[in-house]
Amino acid sequence: MFADLDCCCTRIRALAVLLLLVVSSEGLGELAKGRVYEDLNRNEVYDPSERGVPGVGVSNGREIVRTDSAGQWRLEVSDDDIIFIIKPSGWMTPVTADQLPRFYYLHKPHGSPASKFPGVEATGPLPDQINFPLYRQSEPEQFKVVFFGDPQPRNQTELDYIAHDVIEELIGTEARFGVTLGDILFDDLALFDSFNATVGLIGVPWYNVIGNHDLNLDAPNDRFSDETFHRYYGPNYYSFDFGKVHFIVLDNVEWLGPGESYRGGFNAAQLQYVANDLKAVPNDQLVVISMHIPLTNVGNRSELYRLIEERPYTLSLSGHTHWQAHQFISSEDGWMGKEPHHHIVNVTVSGSWWKGFKDEQGIPHTTMRDGAPNGYSILTFDGHEATFDFKAARRPESYQMNIYAPEAVAVAELGGTDLVVNVFAGSAKSTVKYRIVGESDWIDMRMTESHDPEYVRTRDREISVAPDAPELNAPEKSYHLWTAKLPQGVSIGNHRIEVETVDMYQREFRASRILRVIP
Repeated sequence: MFADLDCCCTRIRALAVLLLLVVSSEGLGELAKGRVYEDLNRNEVYDPSERGVPGVGVSNGREIVRTDSAGQWRLEVSDDDIIFIIKPSGWMTPVTADQLPRFYYLHKPHGSPASKFPGVEATGPLPDQINFPLYRQSEPEQFKVVFFGDPQPRNQTELDYIAHDVIEELIGTEARFGVTLGDILFDDLALFDSFNATVGLIGVPWYNVIGNHDLNLDAPNDRFSDETFHRYYGPNYYSFDFGKVHFIVLDNVEWLGPGESYRGGFNAAQLQYVANDLKAVPNDQLVVISMHIPLTNVGNRSELYRLIEERPYTLSLSGHTHWQAHQFISSEDGWMGKEPHHHIVNVTVSGSWWKGFKDEQGIPHTTMRDGAPNGYSILTFDGHEATFDFKAARRPESYQMNIYAPEAVAVAELGGTDLVVNVFAGSAKSTVKYRIVGESDWIDMRMTESHDPEYVRTRDREISVAPDAPELNAPEKSYHLWTAKLPQGVSIGNHRIEVETVDMYQREFRASRILRVIP
């Protein structure tokens, strides 16, 4: 009896080991291999005379391996993986005709599932070699990058707004590359080709973050919600170096399925990727993380905090909200770093979704819900420092604030009348003061969080004039308003209000408004 039992147990153990081997084998998948090389003749074909580039990271979205002295790499991949390289400093990958970086290989042997908007066609068996070409390029320590929040066109008409409102003035920019922080489109993914062709005219490489309006909304779950994005842009999270800065692009939109919408979150695979990626990034290097949904709205943000909070130099950017803000994330939000983490909720290209009355060029004013104009940002990087500049669409660089006061104020009402200043890129680290030139000394203004009064008035006026037209969205609290009372004792007549703000980088900006004081 016991002998039979021992024999049975032996068979069970053998079957268990066999099953474990099968499961492990399926988990490991296939072995991909190839070379990262300097493409001297730029034909994107590896020639034996072209040398490999050592030390370049190659990833399957989870693990990262480094190329050897000959530029060769090996990496285990499974079906539905995207293999990509981490562009090193001083090098550039090929770009498409629309300036989209080509740093990846899509491994989807059976292609994407059927969907309203096509995903990736079947790629077939894994090639014997997957080679990634690189070109040498000069990358100075100081450089500029353009960041778009939510261009979000619904149709070709709104794509034309983008072309005339922001693209035309950016052609010839000094920026070395650009990044769109998600909501590239507004659900109609058939517009990707036209959008890419439009942005490509700027003439610099352009990286993209996936947003909630860039998803395959008929996908049953998050895994298959990025298929059309993959078709156009490759991986939905990745990283690269430029100069002395390490850039990470993340996907923090979790699709819950049709009828369930989405939420902010990082899946386990990309957190694993970030952890592995940062192992090769020196602690004194600036790490810049781009995402769509603001960090403070991401459910498992603390998991990302744990990966970056011991680093002295980090910065992150998002879009999504259609208002501009500088957030300094501290222990109140679970951040345990020595200094607060600077997170920028970026100005949006579409402003308030291309709404509002149209100007003489037929483009809506599309003022954002916090009273700031639509536009984009330009960040200047210098070592581990980054300087943020707000750029309003089709306005001069000096246009950094709006001043709101009545056209005329009676002498008796001066001390009780508010002056409101919206400093578009203002933050808790800004200072703002004003004076009535020739009539008062400088007067400090107080930062306040409230609705922008001019946006409220504009919205009410447009609704009253054209009640059947698409109305501006309801105002949102602005995080860059300053208020003060007008001073008493100002003489009757026309006067100039002068406002001065000093930003977190100790730069000074000034603007003026005319005020009439009447009897």
